[in-house]
Amino acid sequence: QVQLVESGGGLVQPGGSLSLSCVASGSIFGIGAMAWYRQAPGKEREFIADSTSGGSTHYADSVKGRFCISRDNVKNTVYLQMNSLSPEDTAVYYCKMTILTLGRWHEYWGQGTQVTVSS
Repeated sequence: QVQLVESGGGLVQPGGSLSLSCVASGSIFGIGAMAWYRQAPGKEREFIADSTSGGSTHYADSVKGRFCISRDNVKNTVYLQMNSLSPEDTAVYYCKMTILTLGRWHEYWGQGTQVTVSS
C-alpha cells in the first residue's frame, strides 16, 4: 500500500510565503511525475505544477514566477515553495505522484492541506 502525506499548510498574510511538502511511503519501486493541484471552494481542482522524472517542470500561468516545485527522489518527497501569496491562492492543496508498485504504475493523491491567505 502506498500513502502520500502532505504538510506545511496554514494561514499566511498576503504577500507572504509558505512551503508545502508531500512524502510518499509504502511499497515504492519507482516514482515518475510528481505534481501539485489545488481546489478552492466552489471550484474544480486545478493543476498547479509538476516535476517529471526527467527533471522537467511545468507551471500553471497563475503561479508561474511565484511558485517553485522541487523533488527529492531519495526521500520520495515533492515540495512546493509558494511566494507572493494572494487571497486567490486560498485553497486545499493536493499532491499527486505516479508510482511503480506491485509491478504497475498507479496514480496516488495526498489527503490535501489547507492554505489560507488572509490578513
